[in-house]
Amino acid sequence: MDQPLVVGVDGSEASLRAVDWAADEAALHGVPLHVVHASLWERYEQAVFPADRESASERLLADVLAVTAAKRARARVPGLEVTTEVVPEGPVRVLRRAAGRATALVVGSRGRGNAAEALLGSVGLAVAGRADGPVIVVRGDHDNRPGHRRGRPVVVGAPDKPADSQAVRFAVREAARRGAPVEAVRAWHRPPYDATDRSGTTGESARVHRQRAVEALDTGLRGPAAEHPDVEVRRRIVEGQARAVLLDASAGCALLVIGAGQPHGRFGLHIGRVTHAMLHHAACPVAVVPEQA
Repeated sequence: MDQPLVVGVDGSEASLRAVDWAADEAALHGVPLHVVHASLWERYEQAVFPADRESASERLLADVLAVTAAKRARARVPGLEVTTEVVPEGPVRVLRRAAGRATALVVGSRGRGNAAEALLGSVGLAVAGRADGPVIVVRGDHDNRPGHRRGRPVVVGAPDKPADSQAVRFAVREAARRGAPVEAVRAWHRPPYDATDRSGTTGESARVHRQRAVEALDTGLRGPAAEHPDVEVRRRIVEGQARAVLLDASAGCALLVIGAGQPHGRFGLHIGRVTHAMLHHAACPVAVVPEQA
């Protein structure tokens, strides 16, 4: 059986919107949806409370959160196979593990904490930076109905090392499933000394840097485009900072795809400034796809 799509829930409104989005995606991919809630209560409960005085209120709440999310998904997509799981571990560890054996992991952009970006800061960002599989953070305040997204392009930020990019392959596959175009974006800029050069070579330098961007984009698209010849491929080459260019592109797309470098150690986050900015400010869902080392 195909790997399920996994959605992490914590009871927040953002996580429920993620459930809606994940249910639509599971139906689109033809895979089951697996709802996961990570709770440390059982571990604390066993350590603190005697067996004859055990309080199950928090454990029951965790079960209710998962079951409620599953009911919501089934109501949105009748006939969808949905399973639930409540795991007595920290959410980052649980969701990282789930991402490695899923079609993708879906999380909301905010959590139940008081901080505006609580989930993204404490869980979603950590998972996106270190997971072994694609992680999709459901962002954006536009209409979440599938029909509203139909036809919108899938945008991918072209990586610095374009050969065999997993992010580009993921983006083209997603565009194929949606019957939508893929828009590959490559930002370029001249070094500061070129921009201020008064020797008359500034224009020539700009052409050189732009041509390098064109060649890198063509290299990255060649294989994935050949695998999905029916997908319309749009190339967008813009002079400017990648963060600004991609944020602008996110306003009109169904999904923004960014590659993340593989971690070289076990600790810390492994996403760059561009990915960090997209996860916090993009106007659409953001897929972070780990690249091969």
